[in-house]
Amino acid sequence: MGGTGALVWREVGEDDLPALTGLAQACLATDGGLPLFGRTPLVRARLLQARTHGAWSGDDLVAAVGVGAGRTPATATGLVHPAWRGRGLGGALLDWAEKHSGDGGLLLTTETWNVGAEELVAKRGYTRTFLEWVLRHDLDALPEVTAPDGVTVEPATLGPELFATYRASFADRPGFVKPEADEWLGDLRDDEDFRPELTLLARGPDGVAAGFVTVLDNWIDQVGVVPDWRGRRVGAYLVARVLRGLADAGADAAWLCVNDDNPAAGLYRRLGFRDFGRRARYLRG
Repeated sequence: MGGTGALVWREVGEDDLPALTGLAQACLATDGGLPLFGRTPLVRARLLQARTHGAWSGDDLVAAVGVGAGRTPATATGLVHPAWRGRGLGGALLDWAEKHSGDGGLLLTTETWNVGAEELVAKRGYTRTFLEWVLRHDLDALPEVTAPDGVTVEPATLGPELFATYRASFADRPGFVKPEADEWLGDLRDDEDFRPELTLLARGPDGVAAGFVTVLDNWIDQVGVVPDWRGRRVGAYLVARVLRGLADAGADAAWLCVNDDNPAAGLYRRLGFRDFGRRARYLRG
């Protein structure tokens, strides 16, 4: 890939899904990011939207963008193969996305972030609204974290206590929007990747919940510690317990995502997580 022949631009559809998946995998291999984006379901959700436009060099898809215009703002995700960057393809994708997004603004999403793309959208007047690190922990080396004094851990029950612990852990976070309990618990219950045996609740000596962790497949989904227990290794202990549980179940790696400005990122790195790229969102009204 990376020849100099003329490109053919055309609409991309369901029959082209293998090519879209291959393009996403090539970008992930170079840039890192959300590994689930290398699988067909998320590629379909992000790139096969209301309209999808792509550039082909022979049989190779070298750039593509999907636009979902059925909401406000419209959404778009675009990719340029690493071997084809620096030739104006990103700008061409953005031009097409803006042309087909309507008048309600455009939200750009990327699951595999790179500097060049950020520079491009910044020049076009987009504001970054979200930046998140994707972290990976190889499970051949597990951290040892001593249980905090008086703290016990048990599998969590999907019920009011778990939701209350979640709410108490995140209520003071800027921008926190409290969901309904049935919605939050139902999302976990209905997720086919939900791991109830690794979703844990920590209790203090008085039996009151001190923190929690939820797990989906090999992903640490959410970790929260109630304010009175912060700074006492509860979060670290919960994460270490999950890592050991995943290793015992045969997983070779654990994953999580953490916001770029979340101080918990330092904790996760001290526990042995390593950067695996970033994902981001950009908005222009």
